[in-house]
Amino acid sequence: MSRIPVIAGNWKMNLLSSDAAALAKSVADAFAGLSGIECVVCPVATSLHAVSGVLAGSSVGLGGQNCYHEESGAFTGELSPQMLQDAGCGWVIIGHSERRKIFGEGDALLNRKLRYALQCGLKVMFCIGETLEEREGGQMDDVLKTQVVEGLAGLSEADFAGVVVAYEPVWAIGTGVTASPEQAQDAHAFTRGLVAEHFGAAVAEGLRIQYGGSVKPDNAAELIAKPDVDGFLVGGAALKADSFNAILSAAAQA
Repeated sequence: MSRIPVIAGNWKMNLLSSDAAALAKSVADAFAGLSGIECVVCPVATSLHAVSGVLAGSSVGLGGQNCYHEESGAFTGELSPQMLQDAGCGWVIIGHSERRKIFGEGDALLNRKLRYALQCGLKVMFCIGETLEEREGGQMDDVLKTQVVEGLAGLSEADFAGVVVAYEPVWAIGTGVTASPEQAQDAHAFTRGLVAEHFGAAVAEGLRIQYGGSVKPDNAAELIAKPDVDGFLVGGAALKADSFNAILSAAAQA
């Protein structure tokens, strides 16, 4: 099965609306000349409306960086899937390592968020990944298994059509250290095997698995050439138009 790579920019807590809109325009202009890949940008929530306006008429998708598992209510500071959709989003990131580590979000909560976002019609980039201590301690496989099995629990085969898994080795996020293409491939293949074991071979074959962790223009082509790497979730390099557009170009040419 041919899997279309999806390249997403996670802008994290950066850029005011005017700068976010300018970056989005540059990405949309660059992406207009490419084919064979999907592109999504995920600005901070206060910039979603501005970026949505810039992306109107383009094929670049818009995503939120997080959402809650309720439509409305007394949940101060949270955003519902419906609110993201109201701002123009078709995507959301759930389970980013920063949400897991800094905000203490565990697999059970993330599973609720995932299932509700899918129920509401959003597509989800669901993040998994091990810390350096877990990798060096020989726990990587167990960590990934728990995050996959518990995080994706309860999904039907049809649900997986709206899911992209993003493997992000925590030790490679924002550190300048990148997993080697071989390390990335091994982790992606292991993850695909877990999905096959617990959710079926057809689901695993069709599932897109992104790599996230210090992706740059100079390593993108080598990473995406690996058979189980189906795109990127880009952090720091997504904040500069020239670097993110170069990553898009490398992925489109792979």
